[in-house]
Amino acid sequence: MGTFFNRQQGNRLRAAIVGVLAATVLGACSPAGQDTASDAGASTSPADKTIKLVYVEWASCTAATHVVQSVLEQQGFKVDALSVSGAAMYQALAQGDADATVCAWLPSTHKNYFERTRDKLDDLGPNMSGTKIGLVVPDYVTIDSIDQLAANAGKFQDRIVGIDPGAGEMGITHKAIDEYQLPLKLIDGSGATMTAALKSAIDNQQWIVVTGWTPHWMWARWDLKYLSDPKGVYGGAENIDTLVRKGLKQDSPKAWQILDGFHWTPEAMQQVMAADQAQGADAMANAKAWVKAHAEQVASWTSAAP
Repeated sequence: MGTFFNRQQGNRLRAAIVGVLAATVLGACSPAGQDTASDAGASTSPADKTIKLVYVEWASCTAATHVVQSVLEQQGFKVDALSVSGAAMYQALAQGDADATVCAWLPSTHKNYFERTRDKLDDLGPNMSGTKIGLVVPDYVTIDSIDQLAANAGKFQDRIVGIDPGAGEMGITHKAIDEYQLPLKLIDGSGATMTAALKSAIDNQQWIVVTGWTPHWMWARWDLKYLSDPKGVYGGAENIDTLVRKGLKQDSPKAWQILDGFHWTPEAMQQVMAADQAQGADAMANAKAWVKAHAEQVASWTSAAP
């Protein structure tokens, strides 16, 4: 697990997020997303408020964030979305520099970040259930368990191909290496470099082990499997929760209600992620297309909003 920001780093992050997100709304909204107009008769419509979303740049988080952004914009809100590290995402919400995220992987993946900030934010509960993280190999690899990696380390080039170093899954994988006494090195990268390495290995029928999760578009593209985890290091099934800053419900009840109503399935997310992988894909356009094609489901998220 990446080290949580110290005070100095937090101040720099706060300044950066406020600067980026407030630039488009200077004079219209406060850093916390509240209306700043105090004159009698000043407009308080959704168009006068900007909702600030933060997310980790995983394929799943990108898809969910763009869908929610599209729905909020459809309902008249201005929306800014900023991709950040896992630690920065939680810190931005806890300090009120962002309004919401729809990609909090709990209870295991983001456990460390959540425990440090849970008293400073509101958890609206799962927007998706039945997700999973773990070590993933191509289906042709003939081992089936993490505890078999040590005896076959050479076949995997003595490495586990990971993602961004601040991701919760990376911290858990370091723990797995210790628990299983694996002679493999965890390689930092990103979601994109991980899948590129996976593609290259599969194209050449080589053995490779990567940090993986469900839902992810790679499961639709290749035949893959999780290695079983006898020690339970990666935990069981996970949820993806929606987290919001303290006070959002009072400041923007309609946005809060939409965020609280947002629920979908891994299969639905997979549709958006698959579209995002097409050559020349426009992720925001794909999200808008999905929202338009699923109007009845989206209405269930927004119908209770005041």
